[in-house]
Amino acid sequence: MNFLCHALPHLVSSSLESSIQAICTGVPDFLSVIDRKIRARGRAAEPFLHSEDPVMRAVARGITAHISDDRWFHGGETFARMNLEFAVELRDRLPGDSGFRPSFVGHILIEMLLDSNYVIHQREWADRYYDLFDVVPMDAIADCVNRISGKPTEKIPSTLRRFADTRFLYDYADDTLLLMRLNQVMSRVGLAALPEEVRRWLPEARAEVLRNHERLLSYPGQSTPYPPLG
Repeated sequence: MNFLCHALPHLVSSSLESSIQAICTGVPDFLSVIDRKIRARGRAAEPFLHSEDPVMRAVARGITAHISDDRWFHGGETFARMNLEFAVELRDRLPGDSGFRPSFVGHILIEMLLDSNYVIHQREWADRYYDLFDVVPMDAIADCVNRISGKPTEKIPSTLRRFADTRFLYDYADDTLLLMRLNQVMSRVGLAALPEEVRRWLPEARAEVLRNHERLLSYPGQSTPYPPLG
């Protein structure tokens, strides 16, 4: 699951604590950008879920929500099926590449395109998400994340500000910009860039994710916390 879909269930409230929690659903991914050796693990966050400090409590809840959401989302039948289908499609467009890259790209592409569904059809959710970065206490959040991870870094506030300033989630609505963002990920993880042939296939992939939007975000055992597109 990508940044916006992780945060969406926590955007319905305007309280500061909910705002911090929404931002902090992205903490595991922010840390992977800063230093892949720094992790925000669920078992390290759990002791702080009922902290008397509202910032620490919200940070811990954001981290554990991310982990919980990834577990049910990646374990879902629709995601597993589409990830396999996308990997096959990508192998056809990446001659000689039968290894890790097609499956990895299919995985992250589904997540990016789910976010793009909201950017295209209900942009106000992305606007609201980005607005939160102007109101949350970034230095206090950084202190809490460092305490949970056990490996302090000074880069958290600057990473959050850079994320808010670039607003790259809006790029997902455009196929050319989406390919650029995909290739930035490829570079970060040490994989070869994706060719133009992948960009030509993106409209087909986009339509498939849109058709399966509700099924992908079907919350197991209860009503979904995700707003409908229509």
